[in-house]
Amino acid sequence: MELIYTNKIVKGKKLDFSIADVNEVYEGSVGVLWEILMGEQIHVGADVQTDIMAQKAGVNKNTSVLDVCSALGGPARHLARKYGCKVTGLDATMKMVDEAVKRTEKEGLMHLVTNKLGNALDMPFKAAAFDIVWGQDAWCYVTDKERLIKEACRVLKTGGIIAFTDWVQSGNMADKEWEDLNCFMAFPYMETFAGYEQLLKQAGFVIIEKEDRSPDFAKYCHIYQDKLRNELKSAIISQYGAQMWKAADNGLALWVKAADEGKVGWGRMIGRKV
Repeated sequence: MELIYTNKIVKGKKLDFSIADVNEVYEGSVGVLWEILMGEQIHVGADVQTDIMAQKAGVNKNTSVLDVCSALGGPARHLARKYGCKVTGLDATMKMVDEAVKRTEKEGLMHLVTNKLGNALDMPFKAAAFDIVWGQDAWCYVTDKERLIKEACRVLKTGGIIAFTDWVQSGNMADKEWEDLNCFMAFPYMETFAGYEQLLKQAGFVIIEKEDRSPDFAKYCHIYQDKLRNELKSAIISQYGAQMWKAADNGLALWVKAADEGKVGWGRMIGRKV
């Protein structure tokens, strides 16, 4: 196991997951399952957490926002609808982008929201194009977080804001547990809070806020597990089969256990480009 020490947390080796694996997940039934469990925003806390971060990042009708790894575009539409800002959603999965466009059209938000197919590691935008770069619980899928943060810095205007939440490694674990957790989600690896802070500073950001909300993450993991085992069980088995339900239940149980033990967590970071 390749060991990287970050504030006494031993980070596991990077696993062999690529953008193709993530596309396979979100173009299939697993992507549908996550929406069933978490809602169309597909992140912890749904609209409530989107609004908290919007207020902290200073979103208003005059800001241009880039949502990196935007999936179905739930946060983008919410921001546009509530704050009147222009939002560009960038995602690498064609099915997600197509569905985001359909939902944006249905809500009559095409004048504010654009959904674009593209790679977070080579963003198809000119430098200094946005006021805010935004991400919610999706950068854990990115294979090179250092390059992601540098790209975010490139497309931000000077003084612009980077604001994101993500699933992170918050404690030490055995090799097999690391692999099982990440393989269930198709994560190449999880960053740590300290790791993200270092990447932001190296890229040219000043940290405005860093907030560890790992206890909330554990609570949400239990909520998702309860929904899977009770409210949604029969519907999932009927539509996708008992094998898929069992695989989801086994994988989610791993995350519940790791969250309870403080090995995985979730939090928010906000920085300013200087």
